[in-house]
Amino acid sequence: MLELISKKGLDELKAKGKSEPNVVKTAKCKTIVKKRYIHENLIRNLKPHIIDEPPGLLGDDTAPNPTEALLAALGSCICVGIQANCVDKNIAIKSLDMELEGDINISAVWGVGDLNPKKELGVTDIRMKINLDADISESEKKAIIDNAIKWSPVANTLLRNVRLKEV
Repeated sequence: MLELISKKGLDELKAKGKSEPNVVKTAKCKTIVKKRYIHENLIRNLKPHIIDEPPGLLGDDTAPNPTEALLAALGSCICVGIQANCVDKNIAIKSLDMELEGDINISAVWGVGDLNPKKELGVTDIRMKINLDADISESEKKAIIDNAIKWSPVANTLLRNVRLKEV
């Protein structure tokens, strides 16, 4: 069995969310260019999170690239939601993993390549294969997965327009 989060902790977090429904937290990250395309991302008091590019994109291939990190963030966020939904329903998880693929046209080369204004920029399609092994029916698995996707902050960020501005 997979070691899951605390049911008591989840219940406390649920109660807090219901009692303070309008609370907005601000996530922060400082990105520092170290050399070429190697970036050190400082988040809270954690070890730096490194982002790089593969050799085909002129990087050193030392870490995931930004698009891969985006897929990792989405996968992690949805898996967190699946785990929370299972814990909330007292469902033991034997294993949980997720495979993600994203399609991106990179010919704009960060604004110095093909700059056709009709070009669709960014990741256009993401495919997710979620493998949830638990002693529940397929319809229960689907309901849990659908709910986790519906309430995933990262999925919702990708599915709607975000106000992005330089300050």
